[in-house]
Amino acid sequence: MWKVYEKAGRQGWEGIIPIYNLYVMLQIINRPWWWLLIMIFVPIANIIFSIIALKEFLEKFGKGIGFTIATIFFPYITFPILAFGDDQFKNE
Repeated sequence: MWKVYEKAGRQGWEGIIPIYNLYVMLQIINRPWWWLLIMIFVPIANIIFSIIALKEFLEKFGKGIGFTIATIFFPYITFPILAFGDDQFKNE
């Protein structure tokens, strides 16, 4: 996550601190801070909001829904691909 956050224009250490890394991800995808409260405290909704946030985060790197689904099931494979691959962050 360190390299992924650096690609996104943030400091690398922000990607490895639990809960704070979710807050930073929400800032990167331009979502309000209260999404973090939902992602932490509201059952069922936390899964939905987390998937939406992950999808929007990966879209910033030019990845589609297939990569999002792969990341949900195989994050230890897809995040290194994202971190060390040629994918560029697009803040649009």
